[in-house]
Amino acid sequence: MRGINQIKTAALLGLLSGLLVLAGYYLIGNEQGLYIGLAFAAFTSFSSWYYSDRAALMAYQAQPLAREEAPELYDLVASLSAKAEIPMPKLFFVPTKSPNAFATGRDPEHAAIAVTQGIVDLLSKEELAGVIAHELTHVRNRDTLTQAVAGTIAGAITFLGRILTFGALYYPASRDDRRGGNPLAVLFLIVLAPLAAAIIQMAISRTREYAADLGSAQITGNPQALAQALEKLEQIGKQIPMNGNPAMSPLLIINPLSGEGLQSLFRTHPPTAERIRRLLEIAKQQQETATPVTA
Repeated sequence: MRGINQIKTAALLGLLSGLLVLAGYYLIGNEQGLYIGLAFAAFTSFSSWYYSDRAALMAYQAQPLAREEAPELYDLVASLSAKAEIPMPKLFFVPTKSPNAFATGRDPEHAAIAVTQGIVDLLSKEELAGVIAHELTHVRNRDTLTQAVAGTIAGAITFLGRILTFGALYYPASRDDRRGGNPLAVLFLIVLAPLAAAIIQMAISRTREYAADLGSAQITGNPQALAQALEKLEQIGKQIPMNGNPAMSPLLIINPLSGEGLQSLFRTHPPTAERIRRLLEIAKQQQETATPVTA
């Protein structure tokens, strides 16, 4: 299953990069646009790889957390990191009452986990352990890098669409310009490409969330605790939404949007009810495996 998810994620990232290259072609109107799009894709991928942790932490105004400030939380992360067999990530604190958490960083050696004041106050130790293990799985699977690259490329595609919109409004194309004679190209860049990029980004995020939930269950051996945590986070998160850059929302353990009406079409996470159902199914399987069969 893990291998299938990685192949699926790689394919979706490839589609995103292809959209960016195609957008460059339509923006310029000739083969030079292909090279510009390819260079833009390479640049955005590299920058998101190297600066992903800083961008995410700055987006939510996360502050470094020393062990003496929260010894129990620090020790919990250290213990779970050892079980996950990865170096302990740097720990950060987000001063907001909205209950949430996220992981970031280009690899396990340069990773960080951030928790909000709201999630620390809301969850029990076992529930918080499930959330931390979920984020550690993202780090172990390098999902944090994948999401950063996907978000940056999707943002670049949207940015190119805005450039074309601005140009069409203030600098009309000449008669000989290929862009001016191709309204479908304009439609692609302004509407279709950003929409397709958003859908692909959401597909990547949803694939990785299910895998991280499974990883949490394996690390803690207590999938029911994470299920209980998700139920609380979904309920309280709607009342106290998490403010920040929408491009970073796939990193969060729970979607910051309410998920009602049209917003449900743009959720970066799978439905929480389905995540809980799967976790409870894992708990049931664990219980059946642990229960000895009597004659």
